[in-house]
Amino acid sequence: MHIVMFADQHVESLGGAQVSMRLQRRYLERAGHTVTIVAPALHGPRARAAVPARAAAGPAYADLPSVPITFDREYSVTWPGAAADRRVDEALASRPPVDLVHVQADFWGGFIGHRFAARHGLPVVHTMHNRVDVGIEATTPLPGLVLRALNLWQRRTLSAGGVGAGAGAPVDTGDGGRAPGAGRGGDSAASVGADAGVGGRGVRSTRDGWAFLRGFAARSDAVTAPSSHFARRLEDHGVVPGRGGRGIRSGASGGADAEPRIDVVWNGIDDDLLDAALASAPEVRPPGPPRLVWSGRMSPEKRLLPFLEALAVSGVVADVEVIGGGAQLGAARRLLERHRAAATVTFAGRLPYPETLRRIAAADALVQTSIGFETQGMTVFEAGALGTPSVVSDPDIADELGAGVWRVEDASVDALAAALRCVASRVPEGTAPTPDPTLRTRFRQSSRTAAMLEVYRRVL
Repeated sequence: MHIVMFADQHVESLGGAQVSMRLQRRYLERAGHTVTIVAPALHGPRARAAVPARAAAGPAYADLPSVPITFDREYSVTWPGAAADRRVDEALASRPPVDLVHVQADFWGGFIGHRFAARHGLPVVHTMHNRVDVGIEATTPLPGLVLRALNLWQRRTLSAGGVGAGAGAPVDTGDGGRAPGAGRGGDSAASVGADAGVGGRGVRSTRDGWAFLRGFAARSDAVTAPSSHFARRLEDHGVVPGRGGRGIRSGASGGADAEPRIDVVWNGIDDDLLDAALASAPEVRPPGPPRLVWSGRMSPEKRLLPFLEALAVSGVVADVEVIGGGAQLGAARRLLERHRAAATVTFAGRLPYPETLRRIAAADALVQTSIGFETQGMTVFEAGALGTPSVVSDPDIADELGAGVWRVEDASVDALAAALRCVASRVPEGTAPTPDPTLRTRFRQSSRTAAMLEVYRRVL
């Protein structure tokens, strides 16, 4: 089959969703399928660095005209509308007929993807990667106003694109008349959109982050989430497929009368990279103080600054490596200068993904400090698959992992400091918690691709 994926950011830019989509494409192609990824074009240093990857991908990357939206030109936006619609159709005209649209975007990429599916009468799988409400609140000064504007933008953009507007007539796809799923745009649930509850849940807010996600779900045949805890939140807020899709949550049974559900499909780790990182890990722990790794984007929702403050308050002697970049790097350096932690902290910057995995495998513990923001928390799953335990601040993520976790009791700096003291005492004793050994199999991308193919086949 030919799957067209839509993203908010080019998959050669930094980010967990981008890493996941690159992996999905490779493993779907290994399984004999065709994948096209539609995303805003890259700019600046990242565009130059990505030239070899783009050349290797060939027509699998359909880049749209875009405008940079960050100072470092890492991320960009493509305005959804008629011009973007034409560019998408032109890019796909020379490729095999499309069977299915997989939207893995939360903003403009989502709008463009759903508009494309509506024009061509194609079924849609939508993967929810982002807690929109938490992300907006953490990064904007007027989150309520921004969320209202986003919901209005979504309704207008998708209505203008014919999504959920009753497009029941045959669709001219330009490929000889083949239009799998033609006529689905007129589904009654899709016409309800974000303005009412789904599945008999009653009227809900039309202005918050959940309303925004409901607007996408109502226009989808299946909705997937990368974790059980995020799937539960989505369902609790009525974010369920609205075009007749019947998902099956882990271990649950579906049927003709079953309520539409969310399919839980973890983002995975490259099988080959996992094996290489495991092979590089030391068989015996080298002597010395505990080695901790913090990896992620340096932005408020990731809570790097509270981690560094807790590190100073804890008084632990440890070697700490901070991997990643972002706007809070300067603030992080200044905080360390003020507090003068007993630990040695090294800012490693942005590293290639294989090197990041190697360093996590060599560490005594990974530290993840975000709370309520992560829809999966990829780094702790990577650590667990590599046999490295984690300090986890988010109780939902700790529950998902099960074993191999030091839980932080609450969001306070003191609680995080207490967890770090526990790490510092138990690592030298050799009594650190052990991650679930089945993660090494269940988290491999080969198994995740097989799970997603089940969703595709059911929708088709």
